[in-house]
Amino acid sequence: MVLKRITIWVFILLPLCLILSCVTNPVSGQKQLMLLSEKDELTLGKEWYPNILWSAEGGGGEYKDEKLKTYLKGLILEINKVSHRPHLPIDFVIQNTSLPNAWAIPGHVAITRGLLQALESEAEFVYIMGHEIGHISARHSASQISKSIIADFLLTGASYSLSGKAYGDLALTLGSIGTNLVLLKYSRNDELEADRLGVEYMTKLGYDPKNALKAHLSLKKASEEYLKKVGRDSDEGNFFSELLSTHPRTSVRMEELSKIVEMSKLPYLRGDGTQKKKFQEEISDLKRTHNLYITYYDPAVAALRKNRIREADALIEKAINEKRDEPAFYALKGFIELRKLRSNVAEEYFKKAIELDPDYQPAYRGLGIVYFEKNEIERALPFFKKALSIFPNDVSSHFFLGMSNFRLKIYEKAIPHLEVATKAFMDHPSIYGTLGICYEKQGNLRKAYEAYSKQLQVAPDNEMGRYAKNRLSSMGK
Repeated sequence: MVLKRITIWVFILLPLCLILSCVTNPVSGQKQLMLLSEKDELTLGKEWYPNILWSAEGGGGEYKDEKLKTYLKGLILEINKVSHRPHLPIDFVIQNTSLPNAWAIPGHVAITRGLLQALESEAEFVYIMGHEIGHISARHSASQISKSIIADFLLTGASYSLSGKAYGDLALTLGSIGTNLVLLKYSRNDELEADRLGVEYMTKLGYDPKNALKAHLSLKKASEEYLKKVGRDSDEGNFFSELLSTHPRTSVRMEELSKIVEMSKLPYLRGDGTQKKKFQEEISDLKRTHNLYITYYDPAVAALRKNRIREADALIEKAINEKRDEPAFYALKGFIELRKLRSNVAEEYFKKAIELDPDYQPAYRGLGIVYFEKNEIERALPFFKKALSIFPNDVSSHFFLGMSNFRLKIYEKAIPHLEVATKAFMDHPSIYGTLGICYEKQGNLRKAYEAYSKQLQVAPDNEMGRYAKNRLSSMGK
């Protein structure tokens, strides 16, 4: 986004923000500082969505079951209709990860396979999703972003780009605000307000509010089972423990929720107030599939990470034999075959995954790697580009697309992708030297010098390290 640069110092800007950007909160009815318009919120939601969807542990993406999705989306639309911002568009997805979680961003709401399978009833589902939609109704994420912008002004006093569209564009340009906001560490007051809204919305729809408390217990049980399965000290366990800290379920919160439930008035009762039987019937297939993930797929992923290839292979073979239409199983088998240096076999598994789901991102990255390893670079390029079109923040695809362009000597196209990759692969033995060559070929000697210097810090004694040392010596002269 290109904006006209105007220098405005913080002591001038803050009063203007306070005067021009106070809006009425749709939930509280009170004035609050807000630098984002609704259009800005939806734009951010659109940009965040693919990265959030695919960045989950275990592969992510969408769990494809159109019948189940139609049923649950119908409930989501009902919640949205009784929310405080029913005019906002909303889409629903089941995120394909065993990690129990739910989240919402403007325009999108999601629940993971791992949490959905643990819920007992429609009432629990409606409360949890009402809680998440409540965050959007009360504009909690937009408020957090606005506060971050002001804090940045206070800390730096820097100049910023403003336009005739007030401050929305400014928020969209701040690199420090990224997709991690989907896991915002909401304040205690924000969480309490979302709890209250979740109960309010479920009672409006005829669900017994006591099921809000049961929903918390279901989440707690699912969380404990997940941590037990993956191990609290594993990468997944550490990630999930950090995630839990953003959605605290303390005894104090439960006491407060109990008071909210007691004060709630139920205008009418939908069936028995839970719709448990129908809900369990609808999620029965998902529960069976989830069991295959936690029994075979997730342990196979963990084994592969630890280079226990034979163990990973045996586990994923069992998963495929149990269910032959799950694209994630075939893609993982493809990556295992790549590790076994059987690229032709891997190619067939990746193609099978795409045949089952044309949007299954890891399979496109896998096919790109197959052709990259065969040195068929021109053939690899479109698969890495397709992978990034589905998951723009996929660091591995950025790395391979950068290396592909490097091999083709298209240095200007290699640089941005390699720069992204260096932020994740800081200890890679040759990436900095490769980046240095690209910058040198483009005539940017300062950047080349920096990259070569970094190469010597990471791996000075390999071939790329020795090359970097020679180039630095020549550049110094």
